[in-house]
Amino acid sequence: MKTHQINFDERLAEHFTLREMIASGKALKLKIDNTPDEASVAHLRTLCQHVLEPIRRRFGRTIVSSGYRCKELNEAVGGVDNSQHLRGEAADIHCSSLHAARQRYDFIRQHLDFDQLLLERRLSNGCCWLHVSYVSPAENRRMARFMNV
Repeated sequence: MKTHQINFDERLAEHFTLREMIASGKALKLKIDNTPDEASVAHLRTLCQHVLEPIRRRFGRTIVSSGYRCKELNEAVGGVDNSQHLRGEAADIHCSSLHAARQRYDFIRQHLDFDQLLLERRLSNGCCWLHVSYVSPAENRRMARFMNV
């Protein structure tokens, strides 16, 4: 059986590598192999090119706190069973403030194609992040909302 060779330093877009799209402190801590299959790498590439790279060009440094998650990692972080992270279709973007999150949220909603866009805010500490996903132009729902967790 032929196995796919993963190049973790592969550029999925100008400013994003496969390594950063699969990086996870939780996976390291729990010794989980979070290596994606070829289809998930292709989805990550599409997500980076259509959503993350335009955000990076507009706002500068863009920190992905969670990209691809294998099933074991998704369960460990409390992700939902049908999470788009499992297929490499979603990323969570760290935001330094609610203001920064709202700027990026508005930019994505107004200028980019996307499937799901969530501005998430943890009420206990004010931490903010964006969850954004991309499937394909024909399948993207353009669902956008604010959520407090």
